[in-house]
Amino acid sequence: MQSAAAFRPCPARPLASRNASRLLLPARPLRVSSPGAAVASTATTRCAAVGPCGLGPELGLLPASPDREGKARQRPVACSAAGGAAAGKAEKEGGGFLKTLQLGAFFGLWYLFNIYFNIYNKQVLKVFPYPINITEVQFAVGAAVASFMWITGILKRPKISGAQLVAIIPLAIVHTLGNLFTNMSLGKVAVSFTHTIKAMEPFFSVLLSAIFLGELPTLSVVLSLLPIVGGVALASLTEASFNWAGFWSAMASNVTFQSRNVLSKKLMVKKGNEESLDNINLFSIITVMSFFLLAPVAFFTEGVKMTPTFLQSAGLNVNQVLTRSLLAALCFHAYQQVSYMILAVVSPVTHSVGNCVKRVVVIVTSVLFFRTPVSPINSLGTAIALAGVFIYSQLKRLKPKPKTA
Repeated sequence: MQSAAAFRPCPARPLASRNASRLLLPARPLRVSSPGAAVASTATTRCAAVGPCGLGPELGLLPASPDREGKARQRPVACSAAGGAAAGKAEKEGGGFLKTLQLGAFFGLWYLFNIYFNIYNKQVLKVFPYPINITEVQFAVGAAVASFMWITGILKRPKISGAQLVAIIPLAIVHTLGNLFTNMSLGKVAVSFTHTIKAMEPFFSVLLSAIFLGELPTLSVVLSLLPIVGGVALASLTEASFNWAGFWSAMASNVTFQSRNVLSKKLMVKKGNEESLDNINLFSIITVMSFFLLAPVAFFTEGVKMTPTFLQSAGLNVNQVLTRSLLAALCFHAYQQVSYMILAVVSPVTHSVGNCVKRVVVIVTSVLFFRTPVSPINSLGTAIALAGVFIYSQLKRLKPKPKTA
């Protein structure tokens, strides 16, 4: 094959006539541009639009023309703008997919940690019937994890004022009571029944919001509460593990947790130069405060029971009880922290729907793991209650936003 140099155009030169004494006018020079440069600018743009290039003008063998040069410069600019828009759209779609994948992972971890917490916690409560001690251990582990994250910089240490601390104290109190009542219920009745009763959270949310915030529910929301109440009542009548202590403890847990949510709406307001708290830092502070609030209660009521000496004297497997208590505490803190992480990126209604699905998952897995006897009527009551929770969540999604002055 011939080299590329063989096709290189010769430079223009004067043409000689037969009369050597007379020269013709010099020929119009051909504008010769570098093949590489031409391909990079004009030819590339044209090839991208129409297909394979030929050997004509694209190699730069064109007379000098300002119009053609101007159009050649405009084509790469337009092509670059279109390419940038396409790249931005592709990047946005890729980012949206990654966010969806991350959110799905968060929901999966939320459910997984909750399942393991309920299993390990119930196993410990069966052989160690001291719910205050168990709750205190869970707060202690959570406080240790929060302190570690602040010290290492994994979680930014919050700047909190004295006024904010005073405002958080009521939240810490109801948070402490809510978790304590939940453990008391789990120690008395089946895990599935406790979570069936806790499906009545929307009922208490509507009631407390109407009393303390003046938020009156719509008729459709009130009607959606009927299957929740009816389903819980039907499940309670046919529950094999039913007892009043477990039932009222779960009900008290509903009241305290929904009180916490109502108080949170009033707390998360930035005042003056104060720095507003994010959900995870607020939860971490509440956990630390709950540990200190419950410590004297545990000491003066049940006493310090979670020790190797006491466990051994009670004839329990020390390593097994301590290991399961630690795992339950870690899962307890992890599932609540992931829950707040989800709440930071989705709407409260979406979070509520996810919580409803989580309750279904926990009930089903606990029934299968512990082989809890469940009658058809009991299953029907649980299903009706959870369906009511889902309908309530959908109606809250459709609720119009309040008008601002």
